[in-house]
Amino acid sequence: MRKILAFVAPLSVGACVGPPPVAVAPPVAPPTATIQRPAPAPSSRYTGDWRDWPVTAGTWVYRQDARGSVALFGVPGADADVTLRCDRQARAIYLSRRGSAPDRAPLTIRTSTLTRQVATQPTGVTPTYMAASFNPNDVLLDAIIFSRGRFTIEQATQPTLVIPVWAEVARIAEDCRS
Repeated sequence: MRKILAFVAPLSVGACVGPPPVAVAPPVAPPTATIQRPAPAPSSRYTGDWRDWPVTAGTWVYRQDARGSVALFGVPGADADVTLRCDRQARAIYLSRRGSAPDRAPLTIRTSTLTRQVATQPTGVTPTYMAASFNPNDVLLDAIIFSRGRFTIEQATQPTLVIPVWAEVARIAEDCRS
């Protein structure tokens, strides 16, 4: 029996020692609520070559009414971002963009061949629009029509609009010229 105890005793002592203690991490606190902030608004001021700026979402729609003809650009089902109207009686073309601007800030219209600032005035309708008036033979209209795929409309405090040039623009000009 002594032989067995002499043999088992060291094993039992070693069993009591066991492996080295494992460090236990403190309990993880539950995550705290994060403050949800709205995503930043897309920049209305682009950089680089304007011909590389993304085109504003929307399509052109053309129609005629008692005053003449009108082309509307925007997302279907929403208020138009841009309106181009031929008023036959006034023999004028009006370009308007949705929104308001302080102190009747001018529109800057940029095409492939011409950039010009034009005076604006509020249209007095809701939603608000700022409009510029053109003679039907204004060379800026031709510059828009023949601009390479797009033109821009810029105005203080408003997002820059990059508008595709479709046939509706030429139709409005031709309606007022004839």
